[in-house]
Amino acid sequence: MYRDPTTGFKVFTKFAHLQRGKCCGSACRHCPYGQMNVKDPAMKKQFNSLFYV
Repeated sequence: MYRDPTTGFKVFTKFAHLQRGKCCGSACRHCPYGQMNVKDPAMKKQFNSLFYV
């Protein structure tokens, strides 16, 4: 886990999530489980195809 210098939030690394063993549902940026337990679709990461032209 580390503290994001921009937001000041605590951020779990991919390794920390793997140790946890499941998606917590908080839409974490490093979620190795594909954010499968995130309830609100607006919180899920979305692929921005306009960025990759």
